[in-house]
Amino acid sequence: MHALMLEQWGEPRNLVWRELPDPVPGPGEVLIELRAAGCNFFDLLIVQGKYQVRPPLPFAPGGEVAGVVRAVGPGVTAVQPGDRVFALLGWGGYATHVVAAEASVVRMPAQMSFFEGAAFGIVYQTSYIGLVDRAGLRAGETLLVHAAAGGVGLAAVEIGQALGAKVLGTVGSPEKREVALRHGAEECFLSAQPAWVDAVREATNGRGADVIYDPVGGDLFDASLRCIAWCGRLLVVGFASGTIPLLQVNRVLLKNISVIGIHWGAYRQHDPERITSAMRELFAMYERGQLRPEISAVYPLREAAKALDHLASRRSVGKVVLAVGQVSSATD
Repeated sequence: MHALMLEQWGEPRNLVWRELPDPVPGPGEVLIELRAAGCNFFDLLIVQGKYQVRPPLPFAPGGEVAGVVRAVGPGVTAVQPGDRVFALLGWGGYATHVVAAEASVVRMPAQMSFFEGAAFGIVYQTSYIGLVDRAGLRAGETLLVHAAAGGVGLAAVEIGQALGAKVLGTVGSPEKREVALRHGAEECFLSAQPAWVDAVREATNGRGADVIYDPVGGDLFDASLRCIAWCGRLLVVGFASGTIPLLQVNRVLLKNISVIGIHWGAYRQHDPERITSAMRELFAMYERGQLRPEISAVYPLREAAKALDHLASRRSVGKVVLAVGQVSSATD
């Protein structure tokens, strides 16, 4: 097998193509021959040594993959060789083969491509658990999604619409606005223009958004407090702006709002069963045609550094994925 290994902390260009011994699945493990791997912003952080998890060097980054089961270890019953599967990993996905715990491996819907599988897991899991479990979004409420054309943002737009909410969004460009509207946002505003706050109020007849989904932080977080509804919920997803905001808690008191965090990775430790059940619920939405992963760029595995640079540039919409092996359509 081969993998892109990080041997010293730094930038994506530090990744090195290495030949490694073929892995063998142990008890409760599954060997997957990969067809695609998803790229996430935390992959960039983990390479830079800035993520909350620092695997021992050397290692391959990559937390979500799709491929074909080639072998299973003793005791594995959920999947068998030949199955098309999706898997969530801590790291190790920038490779031609991975060994994953049985509990993290799920059969993909028959109509789902490998590229869609690799683009599906983390962003949809984060948005679904965040909106359903943490924020309690209900049909008829208004959801405002920041960075609505990004990976988690687009997932939140689609899930919000599927749950029966009115979905608004903010984006960084007119081109991204068109993407968000195509995926289900009813109205979308340019985040660089301060008038978006008034536009949200106008779109909600002065009430404000019941739930605000914020993967950006910084100034957007502060401005969100001016257009959140009475008893609204502000869901903290991440800090893509690079600035972690500070909260004056008197503003929480005055409007009776809740500020709620969603750290999806912590569910792997504290409630792994919820990840499995959420994936079943998400796959059901996909099969009903409610979820349509947007893949803006595909790079060969060996060009993962370019893929991560593309992700860091904020040019991408939806997901960036890596094609593994000879796969070109991600369906073979």
